[in-house]
Amino acid sequence: MTRYAAFLRGVNVGGVSLKMADVAATLTDAGFKNVKTVLASGNVVFDGSGTAVTVRTKAEAALRNAFGYDAWVLVYELDAVRTVADGYPFEPEVAGHHSYVTFVSDPDILDELAALVADAGPEEKIHRGDGVLYWQVPKSSTLDSSIGKTMGKKRYKSSTTTRNLRTLAKVLT
Repeated sequence: MTRYAAFLRGVNVGGVSLKMADVAATLTDAGFKNVKTVLASGNVVFDGSGTAVTVRTKAEAALRNAFGYDAWVLVYELDAVRTVADGYPFEPEVAGHHSYVTFVSDPDILDELAALVADAGPEEKIHRGDGVLYWQVPKSSTLDSSIGKTMGKKRYKSSTTTRNLRTLAKVLT
């Protein structure tokens, strides 16, 4: 079995309210082992068999069936998440700024998002990584930034999710 991190898109931040204990029970019932939720924002770590793609499909189906919502889950081997977090290209702790990683499962969407670097604000930083977009933005500008405005569009829901670098550190412990 492989240790995976699953990031649920849009949970407990915009209309879809789930108790993490219920999420853990649902994923355990679906056959995943050693399920642990991290914070209340849709972060789950568990052991599973198969590729990240098959694990994603299984997790999404279980959540859709249990909770009746359009579940979007991005799944990565835990070691891959560690590599992504360790590769953050900016100073991780800058006063007045958020340090984010946007996970992107569709290469074409990643290309689109990476192109937004041309529209970045003066204090916003964007850098393309391997399957991710690294992003740092002033705290007051998150939703008004080029990335923030774009990520809210329906087109990106099935293939992207963003996590604060501090959240990733908690997922990895």
